[in-house]
Amino acid sequence: MKKILVVAAIVAIAAVVWARTVRKRDDDPLRDAQIVRVTRRDLSTAVKATGIVKPMIGAEVRVGSRVSGVVRRLYVRVGDSVAKGQILAELDARDLEARRGEAAAALQVAEANLRYANAELHRKRELKSAQLIAASEMDLAQQAFAVADRQCAQARANLEYATTQLGYARIVAPIAGVVESVTTQEGETVAASLAAPTFVTLVDLTRLEVRAYVDETDIGRIRVGQTARFTVDTYPDHELTARVNAIYPQAEIRDNVVDYVAVLGIDTPRDRLLRPEMTTTTRILLDTRSNVLTVPIRAVRRDNGRTFVQLKRGDAIEQRTITTGARDENGIEIVNGLREGDEVLIAQSKGSDS
Repeated sequence: MKKILVVAAIVAIAAVVWARTVRKRDDDPLRDAQIVRVTRRDLSTAVKATGIVKPMIGAEVRVGSRVSGVVRRLYVRVGDSVAKGQILAELDARDLEARRGEAAAALQVAEANLRYANAELHRKRELKSAQLIAASEMDLAQQAFAVADRQCAQARANLEYATTQLGYARIVAPIAGVVESVTTQEGETVAASLAAPTFVTLVDLTRLEVRAYVDETDIGRIRVGQTARFTVDTYPDHELTARVNAIYPQAEIRDNVVDYVAVLGIDTPRDRLLRPEMTTTTRILLDTRSNVLTVPIRAVRRDNGRTFVQLKRGDAIEQRTITTGARDENGIEIVNGLREGDEVLIAQSKGSDS
């Protein structure tokens, strides 16, 4: 019987100790709290926007033919890098060569007629000096020379035109870049009428920009010259820099949302290759504060118009009233109330909002 009483007493004592431990642990405000230190860092306020990488004006060119003909040779494929002036394609130029030969022959005939008219004019002048011919014959000789001279000039212009048309049979790259698309094939007949048929499309990947779609509520804070940073999905951990170059005055309405386009000039990265139509996550920096005291936004609480943090003081918690300043997406500036190195709590609050 004594053994039973001793065991019961031990169990009772253990239960009391366990209950006190559990109650003490439940009453401990630091039990589930996350503690962070007040640190100094650079704080930037920014406007967020989504955007698209686009070629700059003049960085994407559709190259076509100014003359009709059959594609004899195509020298490039999609993805090839080309230099300015490089031959992209050639047309069958036999008919153009024949026209140039015809124009060259016509020029030779016109030059022969001009030489004859010039010699005839000199003879008429000598006869006129000797008063052996009438003045009307002299006038006819001068007129014949003038006509032959104009015909020669016309033949020379025709030859120049035929030579130029022959040159159009060779399609060359007007810019350096990469072949984005090819829209014709060897052996295909192209007809140049009102619009030049497109052979290839070139894009210069070193001249790209970001078109950021800024909400109408934020566009009033955007100015030309502001610095921006953005990421693309293919390099999510690498932030690229840009600068606001222009703001389009015309709004773009998509799904009843009014956005304005801010054009960002990109500092082209040497170790990252951007391509047109990449989606960007953009931050346009409005103000940067250097080396200021900051805490995470979730550490700041507000209640009844008072802004405070839960400051760790040993094993106790103190509500410390603070004054805040600028903020970014992660942190908020502490203007007054805390010092560097202070420890504050980030925890779920039952009575106040973060």
